[in-house]
Amino acid sequence: MLRNLLRTTTSQNFQIIPVRYKQAKFPKTDKKLQAAAESLASRGFLRPNKPWDPPTDINETIVKICSENGLKNDSEFDSLEVKYTVLKACFDETGHSVPNSLLHTIETVDDLKHFYNTPIDTKTPFDALKKMDLPKNLHVQEDYVRFHPDKDTLFNGKSVFPKSSTIVSGLKTRKKYEGYIAKRSWP
Repeated sequence: MLRNLLRTTTSQNFQIIPVRYKQAKFPKTDKKLQAAAESLASRGFLRPNKPWDPPTDINETIVKICSENGLKNDSEFDSLEVKYTVLKACFDETGHSVPNSLLHTIETVDDLKHFYNTPIDTKTPFDALKKMDLPKNLHVQEDYVRFHPDKDTLFNGKSVFPKSSTIVSGLKTRKKYEGYIAKRSWP
């Protein structure tokens, strides 16, 4: 009986993953955090969202909309109709809507305030790095130069890697950069 009691208390705090010849124990992660990590891994970091910088009076706007629908600051959404009318009124007032993937996370008025107070930045990490104040020994080259033997004037078309081709595989970069296939002496 003591063994069963100890087993239940230890299994609540740790996730047991079977590994060959032994079991590894890792702390359990929050399900929302784990779902967000899996979503980032499968879809990437940049979502097709519009940028959002919350205005200074957003809390007063949300309180006004909620009070018009009979909700207080600490109340929950009782029915889906009330939740829909509040979210629709918030969208009409602010122009910023709650995405479908986050609808289930908004259960109270505080959750709604937290969502509308969170800014959304749509810059990629590379774009953010270009605008950062970097140390003197670190530089970000935005428009890099690609070697092409027909257009190179500095070394008269002679490459450092004479048998290496430059293959441009990206759809957007194909329009910007021209690739070439190097001549080989051996088939």
